[in-house]
Amino acid sequence: MNHFHQKTGAGLLLALVSAVPVADAATDLETLSVTASRDQRSLTSLAESLAVISSDELRRVSAVHISEALARAPGVWISRGNGQEHLTALRSPVLTGAGSCGSFAIAEDGVPVRGTGFCNVNQLFDLNSEQAGRIEVLRGPASVLYGSDAQHGVINLISEAPAGGDSRLSLEAGANDYRRFKASGSRVAGRHGYRIGFNGASDGGYKRDSGFDQQKLTLRHDFDGGAVSARTLLNLSNLNQETAGYVSGKGAYKDTSRKRENPNPEAFRDSRSARVQTRIEGETDSGNRWLLTPYARATEMQFLMHFLPGTPLEENGQRGVGIKSAYFTSASENLSVTSGVDLELTDGWLEQSQEGGFSSFPAGRHYDYDVTAAVAAAFSSAEFALSGATQLSAGARYEYLRYDYDNRMISGDTAEDGSICISSYTGAEGCRYTRPADRRDDFANLSADASLLHHFSDRLSGVVRLARGFRAPQVTELYRLQNGQMEADLDSESIDSLELGLRGTLQQLRFSFTAFYMEKADVIFQSSERLNLSEGETRHYGLEYDVGWQLADRWRLALAGTLARHRYTNDVSAPGSSELIETRGNDIDTAPRRMHTLNLQWSPGDATTAELQWRRMGAYYTDIENDHRYDGHDLLNLRLRQRLSEKLEVGLRVHNLADVDYAERADYSSLGGGDRYFIGEPRSFFADISLAL
Repeated sequence: MNHFHQKTGAGLLLALVSAVPVADAATDLETLSVTASRDQRSLTSLAESLAVISSDELRRVSAVHISEALARAPGVWISRGNGQEHLTALRSPVLTGAGSCGSFAIAEDGVPVRGTGFCNVNQLFDLNSEQAGRIEVLRGPASVLYGSDAQHGVINLISEAPAGGDSRLSLEAGANDYRRFKASGSRVAGRHGYRIGFNGASDGGYKRDSGFDQQKLTLRHDFDGGAVSARTLLNLSNLNQETAGYVSGKGAYKDTSRKRENPNPEAFRDSRSARVQTRIEGETDSGNRWLLTPYARATEMQFLMHFLPGTPLEENGQRGVGIKSAYFTSASENLSVTSGVDLELTDGWLEQSQEGGFSSFPAGRHYDYDVTAAVAAAFSSAEFALSGATQLSAGARYEYLRYDYDNRMISGDTAEDGSICISSYTGAEGCRYTRPADRRDDFANLSADASLLHHFSDRLSGVVRLARGFRAPQVTELYRLQNGQMEADLDSESIDSLELGLRGTLQQLRFSFTAFYMEKADVIFQSSERLNLSEGETRHYGLEYDVGWQLADRWRLALAGTLARHRYTNDVSAPGSSELIETRGNDIDTAPRRMHTLNLQWSPGDATTAELQWRRMGAYYTDIENDHRYDGHDLLNLRLRQRLSEKLEVGLRVHNLADVDYAERADYSSLGGGDRYFIGEPRSFFADISLAL
């Protein structure tokens, strides 16, 4: 544990929380969000727990990895792996496994980037966050506008709108041969607005054989036809990455001789995605408004599964179309209703194979299947003004999901040619990987939420919100089975949530506190026998805060974080562990009890900005038995920006200013070498120059 943590962390946090009710209060009062309502609404009128990372903040951070930007939001931890890989925690532990990504909706302008049932744990790298207008983060079960895949929350990137004369070029360079080029152009001509954004990055990688190249293109066209308007968005992305895996050994992240170690130099990941959507909205003669958003998307990915015996190659992809709708009506002066229907059709495929075989891991194809997923959902939400100061909201969503699974190989747990595998360890018959026969599965789920928002005054409001969310099993949980399991009889996960919130402003102070309590049932996990089961139960509770203070004309302080517990409420097991583990009451692994981010910003002149950031990651257990743990860390980051003229600006960023030894993520595997780490990088410098055209 380092000196900064011992002397500064707890005392500074307590002093700030007790004395300071995040940034300029006047600005925050005007902040608009679309994530919780599909319509632009002021944050002060919403019951949901929402954080907004503005375009100014995104430019100031100039993130190499999106985790750097999302660290500014309470309740969020994007755990960076190698290159552009990551795992997500959003009012949750860091969730891992085949369906873990299904707990979070990752969207752009309200449209999820992957089809329902086909999530990917790394899907944030599909987003052009480098050139976004803003990022909105909704914590906890989402409103009834979202269905499956929004169980713990939503990360919604909002594209930057066209603006006249807004064109920019920038060049960046930094540690490990990092290079990035960004270009954007925008114009408005009559009723039409256009914006194009492109960025390309190349990184040599801190660890050996771990660089990446990535390109992203965003095109947006806005049309204002008076009675009807349309906004079309096209996104293309490409990633070619050489992947570094975990480094094993107790405290390996502190060993200078091992920090650049890459035990998997052969590993790689190639990913491509394309998405297009058009948001069409208009108004009826009676004054009601309607919204239609048709969309289409496609992804392809190949990567070497270096974390599995035999390092098989996975190839997967999906093609899908859908439409989202909403109809906004004002039934009376005090009552408004939003209703809609969402439809989606996705065809996805997956193939896994390896060249050499051994023991129960055969050579050749392990899986080769195609799944068509159809989703139909209807929702309705009503808001009723009980008085001028009190608003009651309630809504429900019914969603039906059907999978049609087509196994394109021999069913069972044989090799590709039908031969039987014999384990060299136990002598047991059967290959590790099991292919179910063709089948159809369907899931029907009902989600609901209700809230009471009361304004005690113009500067203080309180919220009570109840919500029930769900997550249907992902395709890989149902059909990518192991150890002879021919059928995974899985239910949808459910989550029940209670939130109490207090928000307010006082002159140059702003604060938002949210206490939450959530219980999950039918949690899907893989047992010690590597069977997919849905018998887990967990509990999650804590306090999130977003606090800020305009200290003086030139000084601003912002503090955001979480104090929380994430625990098992029944006994589960994990692959490679004993058959039964008494986990009831244990912390879920990779679930820090404390996460804090403090940003101190100084603007000595109109052309200069400096920001010092302190990030505190609390300790957490790295196994479900709670026998192993990571002690946490403190990081300092420094960002400087200087405008040299009306058109020219330069920036300097220093990551890990104090050069602390730390792990981006720690883990423990009884089969994978014990303690293992994604090692954090030492002090790193990045510089950029930006030109407005």
